[in-house]
Amino acid sequence: MHLLGSHNVTFPGRSVFCEDDHGTKVLSCIAANLPGIMIGSAPDASFLLIKSEDTRGEHPLEEDLWTAAVEYADSVGIDVISSSLGYFRFDSIADYYTRTDLDGQTAFVSRVADIAAKKGMLVVSSAGNEGNNEWQKITFPADAPDILTVGSVTSDKEKSSFSSVGMTADYRIKPDVVALGSHVCVIGSAGQVQYRNGTSFSAPTVAGLAACLWQAFPLLKNTELIKLIKESSNQHQQPDAQQGYGIPDMFNAYNKANSDALRNL
Repeated sequence: MHLLGSHNVTFPGRSVFCEDDHGTKVLSCIAANLPGIMIGSAPDASFLLIKSEDTRGEHPLEEDLWTAAVEYADSVGIDVISSSLGYFRFDSIADYYTRTDLDGQTAFVSRVADIAAKKGMLVVSSAGNEGNNEWQKITFPADAPDILTVGSVTSDKEKSSFSSVGMTADYRIKPDVVALGSHVCVIGSAGQVQYRNGTSFSAPTVAGLAACLWQAFPLLKNTELIKLIKESSNQHQQPDAQQGYGIPDMFNAYNKANSDALRNL
């Protein structure tokens, strides 16, 4: 792993590894390079670690912190953002979002995600882990139109019970795709291998694979890359609110992009 640096938006001047090791586990899904133990989906990529979450509570301020993190990523030329967080309820009931807000235009954090996408970055967001509770739906910013939202499936390719579902309030397909998020191998802060559940871990896996695909075809726009990934997934002809376009087949996507490139010569 090539670490470009780190930036703590929440606690300026402090290590991004303070508080808990959720981010470390997420990073391992992309960056781990331990032959015979665990290999991430893009171990040779270059990484900038940015912390925006404050685990002491849940407040709308965290949307501003996430925005600051995205702005910083943009300022240093980051191509792919992998984000494993989501908002819908806060400590104050007055700040709660509703399902009708899931239109990609209401939540501040979703509008920011879409702006980042329009600037050319590939934003990959976890769908959320609300499938078993009253909310059930994807969380914000997973409803943003031009980002890649990733849900979770089991090793049997069934939707994980906890994985948040669509559709959006304006009837768009979300999540876009799914990947393994149940009983996922991750590495904790002490270097120990663990198994965890969550779309937090399916999203970075897809983000790493998408980065590899983009490296192979750097002339693709981020929206073209997302379209290619969706069209190469196993249920692209019949997408639904549970698994979106399905499980991506990156080799299929590579072959399709390669064929398109050859036709354009």
